[in-house]
Amino acid sequence: MSSCRAICLLTLLVLLSACGDNLFPSGEDKRTPVSAGSSGGSVSQKSPDFSVSDIRGATVNLASATAGKKGAAFYFTMWCPICDSHMSDMRTSTTLMFPDVNFFLVDYVSGSVAGAARAATENGYAFGVFSTLVDTDNTLLNIFHATMGTTVVIDNTGIVRMNEDYRDGVNLRKALAALP
Repeated sequence: MSSCRAICLLTLLVLLSACGDNLFPSGEDKRTPVSAGSSGGSVSQKSPDFSVSDIRGATVNLASATAGKKGAAFYFTMWCPICDSHMSDMRTSTTLMFPDVNFFLVDYVSGSVAGAARAATENGYAFGVFSTLVDTDNTLLNIFHATMGTTVVIDNTGIVRMNEDYRDGVNLRKALAALP
């Protein structure tokens, strides 16, 4: 029994050592600083142009995403229960407060327009306040260094105003309220 404990303890120590300094995070933002107005997907940068399809086959780019509005909000979804919770919260609270913003769901997992359309329909997001974009070649995912739950706000001049994981919608609403 004691050799089993020793093996378990050694295994635990090996696993914990792989965490490095993540066992005691500093809370410090270690992202590389960016220059305001430079091109990129970080806050204060000018978003690069992009071209992706929506689930109806139309092409959406930076200009069309923000056309006639104060800006656009993008939520990166995998159609999982956590994403559904976030999207439901946005649909019932945030989108109604900001009719002057275009809201997009970014499907980067379905692999095709047909697959994304099917996922949006099955999850109840094919119609309504969200347009679903199909990021088959990970264009948006790469520009914004996104993952599941990443939420990006871009103003109508193309400046990224928010790029972070969705939590409770408070930061999203603050970013949208601050759009010029």
